[in-house]
Amino acid sequence: MARIQSRTIDAKNLHDYLKTLPQEILDNLYNHPATCLAVFRELPALAKQLIIRLIYIEQAIPQAVVASWVTHHYHKQSKQAQETLSGLRVWKETSMPGGLKSWLLNPTFRSNLKMALAGGGQPWTMSAYLEEDPRGRDVTFLDNYAAERWETVLHYMVASSQQAGISQDAVHTLLQAGLMARDEQQNNAPVITRSGFQFLLMDRSSQVWYFILQYLNSVSARGMNIVECLSFLFQLSFSQLGKDYSTDGMSQGLLTFLQHLREFGLVYQRRRTSGRFYPTRLALNIASGDTQSKLAAQPTDGYIIVETNYRVYAYTDSSLQLALIGLFAEMLFRFPDMCVAVITRESVRNAFRGGITASQIIRFLNMHAHPKMLKGGESQLPTTVSDQIRLWEQERDRFVFTEGVIYNQFLSHADYETVKNFAEQQDCVVWSSDTRRTVVVTQEGHNSVRRFWRQR
Repeated sequence: MARIQSRTIDAKNLHDYLKTLPQEILDNLYNHPATCLAVFRELPALAKQLIIRLIYIEQAIPQAVVASWVTHHYHKQSKQAQETLSGLRVWKETSMPGGLKSWLLNPTFRSNLKMALAGGGQPWTMSAYLEEDPRGRDVTFLDNYAAERWETVLHYMVASSQQAGISQDAVHTLLQAGLMARDEQQNNAPVITRSGFQFLLMDRSSQVWYFILQYLNSVSARGMNIVECLSFLFQLSFSQLGKDYSTDGMSQGLLTFLQHLREFGLVYQRRRTSGRFYPTRLALNIASGDTQSKLAAQPTDGYIIVETNYRVYAYTDSSLQLALIGLFAEMLFRFPDMCVAVITRESVRNAFRGGITASQIIRFLNMHAHPKMLKGGESQLPTTVSDQIRLWEQERDRFVFTEGVIYNQFLSHADYETVKNFAEQQDCVVWSSDTRRTVVVTQEGHNSVRRFWRQR
């Protein structure tokens, strides 16, 4: 049967990533106050309220009592908050005497969150005393350094002329993440993939978080401790921009991790052997899923003007920015400080073939709109252009055939309803028609549906 299918890469938020970790790793993470505070910071507002009510109660609380704290108007939010806390193993379900179901807050999470909120405990890894840096770096320098280092990675992906300076660790992460792949026809040289095209058009904060997630997946293979690395990342997210921090007390694995972050532009360190480092803006909100992040607060000037005749004027001399525009537009003229391109059906279709979606193109144009295109702080991208890009994408939304098994010729409507309801519970229905008494299930769900029908 047929269904429309689109494939996009997903930059998980902090909670979604933590839920994928094994229980022992997550329990070890909660031994660090910075981790507990980072998890608490990103919880839904209702979940935060539940934690604050329970943080000083060391015994199990009946679930009925917890449910009574929320009015029935917010039942859906309450259920989502409880599922989030259970998925993160912040609390667990237990039974009181008499079989009464209750919630018990994770004791390790409780004690370390209290420590993070009220103070006390061991100093954080990077909290050692430092004398004033005679060659201190200001915020402007750190912003420029972070942008330069991160754009080095993006330059490498678009195969521009500025490929110097990228490390083998960064290349390995790009290959492992599926953003690039080795091409046998080009002597196994890395080339960008469909996911890589989508990655290029993501906003900077999403790019950094997705890249770091892929790097963390290979931490164990590099001989480093993932709990140690994650805890350090959470500490970085609470750091102060423009302030230097000490490397005293760091293990060898953590020092190696710091060098990798330095290569990616998340921290600045004058020399490898220097005993101090400066977190950059890329690292400040690394553990946050907030769309209005500190990274977005960095002052950036838009450079793109789009006209109703589909012409794009880019006021920039950056080869990276021009290469990104070239992903979906055809270059017409190139001047020292600007270029002129045009969005055509063929150029957009080439982008679609590379895995880029219409929404990503439109979002990119809005995100980098020139101040002349802004009204009330929002981009005024011509609707004729945005609508046409979406229409060109719809031209390619063809049916993708999925293997399935058809069930029909039922003796009664009741039999049909029984099979259909069971298939829906198994989430394997592709298509159904009540008038024709016909239901189509996926190939994977066929065996369970057939077994169910034969047992009747």
